[in-house]
Amino acid sequence: MDTAAKKYSRIKYTLSLIETGYLVIILVLFSATGLSKILALSIAKFAPQIFLIPAYLLAAYILYYLLNFPLGLYHSFILEHKFNLSRQKISDWLKDQLKSGVIFYVILLILFEAFYYILEISPRGWWLVVSIFWIIFNLILARLMPVMIIPLFFKYKRLSDEALRERIIHLAAKVKIKIMDVFEIDFSKKTLKANAAFVGWGRTRRVILADTLKDKYSHDEIAVILAHEFAHYKLKHLIKLILINSAATIVAFYFIFKTSSNVLNFFNLSSLSDIAAFPVICLYFAVFGVIMQPLQNFLSRIMERHADKVALEVTGNKEAFISMMEKLAQQNLADRSPHPLIKFFFFDHPPIDERIQMAKNS
Repeated sequence: MDTAAKKYSRIKYTLSLIETGYLVIILVLFSATGLSKILALSIAKFAPQIFLIPAYLLAAYILYYLLNFPLGLYHSFILEHKFNLSRQKISDWLKDQLKSGVIFYVILLILFEAFYYILEISPRGWWLVVSIFWIIFNLILARLMPVMIIPLFFKYKRLSDEALRERIIHLAAKVKIKIMDVFEIDFSKKTLKANAAFVGWGRTRRVILADTLKDKYSHDEIAVILAHEFAHYKLKHLIKLILINSAATIVAFYFIFKTSSNVLNFFNLSSLSDIAAFPVICLYFAVFGVIMQPLQNFLSRIMERHADKVALEVTGNKEAFISMMEKLAQQNLADRSPHPLIKFFFFDHPPIDERIQMAKNS
């Protein structure tokens, strides 16, 4: 791996650790110092009860965003420009931040309005009902993302390269997958990294190619990439991931249900139904996420290896697979051969060198 990729990767790992630790510290301090309770009481003085949750979530989210802004700016804007991975203007980046902030707030509001309502009507079994609601909501969100969320950030158009489009449709038919169509998006206006995806459910299912990939990779290389994406569907990886994440959600809420009284006492809070306890709930998920990440990454790497093997079997083109991986590593400044601990904590795909070696041995 070249020096630039090593340095870029090292900074990304460090920032990820700092941001996670910073989030945990903010949540602990916000709860332990009583600031969360002060914020909730202040809002309650001026806002009707019906607006307490929306107002509190908005104030808390804005406060966290401002506290995290220097880190976020460096991580997603300055660093990407420093390593020539983006040409996005600061004004466009700020617009994206506003749009993503509004979307995140709306999602957060829906989830926690449901959480507090269910907590009120089902004080004993709320953890299971809330889990089911969150799981269903995430499935709906996955279906809507291609048609409602992605177009807010990128311009869609049907793939202009008709030969490539037909080849992708034929490849999908070969593995017995129905797709709506093949689209390209103007990825280059935000990043110079390459990407492709097979997204959506049912009628929203489609292939998306970034222009940074379409314009720099051969048809054979793109076919291998999409054969990999189609393999995930054929191997039912998405269903498996949904089941794994659903189980994790249920376990997380059950753990909150069983232990929250002691944790709330520590922070001098009365109950979960108190909006002031919101940072404590977030703290649970932050810590739970750190604990679960290595396991989720491990399972994801297994699925990615299986998808790689199927892609090689379907296309029969190991040369295209290897050249595609070499290009991706260079274009995305990938850490080709990370330390085992780095791989354990951060990698949800096998490292590039492992994937190339697997192709050579196939």
